[in-house]
Amino acid sequence: MSNDRKIYKPGPIRGFPEWLPEERLVEQKWFDHIRNVFESYGFCSIETPSVEEIDVLTAKGEVDKEIYVIERLHKDDSDKSEARLALHFDQTVPFARYVAMRFNDLVFPFKRYQIQRVWRGERPQAGRFREFYQCDIDVIGVDALPMHFDAEMPAVMWEILTGLPGMENEKIQMQISNRKVLLGLLAHLGIKDAVKYTTFIDKMEKIGIDAVKAGLKLNLRLDELSEDIADKILHLASIKTSDAVTLRAEIAKLGINDESFNIGVEELAFVLESLKGLPKDAIVADLSIVRGLDYYTGTVYETRFLDDPTYGSICSGGRYDDLASGYINKHLPGVGISIGFSRLFAKMIEKGTLNTTQKSPADLMMIMPSEDRRGEILALCQGLRKRGIKVEMYHAARKIPDQLKYAAKKGIPYVWFPDEDGHKIKNMLTQEQGPADPATWERPQ
Repeated sequence: MSNDRKIYKPGPIRGFPEWLPEERLVEQKWFDHIRNVFESYGFCSIETPSVEEIDVLTAKGEVDKEIYVIERLHKDDSDKSEARLALHFDQTVPFARYVAMRFNDLVFPFKRYQIQRVWRGERPQAGRFREFYQCDIDVIGVDALPMHFDAEMPAVMWEILTGLPGMENEKIQMQISNRKVLLGLLAHLGIKDAVKYTTFIDKMEKIGIDAVKAGLKLNLRLDELSEDIADKILHLASIKTSDAVTLRAEIAKLGINDESFNIGVEELAFVLESLKGLPKDAIVADLSIVRGLDYYTGTVYETRFLDDPTYGSICSGGRYDDLASGYINKHLPGVGISIGFSRLFAKMIEKGTLNTTQKSPADLMMIMPSEDRRGEILALCQGLRKRGIKVEMYHAARKIPDQLKYAAKKGIPYVWFPDEDGHKIKNMLTQEQGPADPATWERPQ
């Protein structure tokens, strides 16, 4: 009898990451760490649906992301009753809709975190996926929001990023600016089309100050403005300091007297002062940071690898005047920051700095000495599990070397021998073996 069954050989779908078990274990540890830090600062978890109505996603105007629209394969084109749905491209829009719909049930300032997947129809490349995790925190107030939340955001993220397994030796820096400073300067100089200038300034880290100056001069010639204006813009964009006194002194050299500009300087100085307890150079005021001209209105954040500054920001965000203006008639200012989780995790996988030797979450593997003792071994495993120990029981009564080889392949750190004359446990890393009591044994930290 011939086998005519056709076999479809699937291949990887570009832009949709998929990890091996040992990589997924580390990913879960990252999620646990992030969640624990978020909650230690009082942020509460919410989760919104993967899909939103298209009208919700576009309520604030034209969407500059390629969104995936959801349709049923066998939909009836004559049925117009179903809402038009799409996968959300970030967590800000769903959060805004959530706050608007549940406004009367929330306690403000509302501190929330979300760890969810988002989807964008981008061209897959290094550091860019079509499906990826974001880890967001935001604080939303009604009518006003104290500035100390602007300082809390980078403090939370610094604690997270420097505590992630495998990230301990990475040199990272959080860069902070304030949109009011740059926009206030441009307004004072009589520049109305700010986007044309901020486009160049935002590229300073990648293309360098000379290229930025060349771009500005080109626009200045088009606008018939003086070169002195370019020098002022470049002076501001070149300021980098972790000291609030130095920040004020450098900015004072510009001789700018603009209300919004001055407020932005003081807000930025306040954040720096609030964060001076962090390690030296962990936080720096970088006035070349622009970010989201139409969205952020005050403090802005970016986070970069000092050894690879061209990689792009791994953690970013800022303050905005009104979160949910498209959904509710309330003034809801807020500040938020987000980790680009998947691109950061993928970079660490590529660098080979993560410990991916363990292919099982088990703390120990239980040896199966003989089939007639299976009931006894099951009870022993359950007793250990009730005490919070993760136990994988070997599936058959095979030769002990075969069982040990299995544990070694899966990277299980300990092996338990349920000897009738006394239990023993073996450390698979050091090969040391000693007695073990099921009622008291704990995995060494």
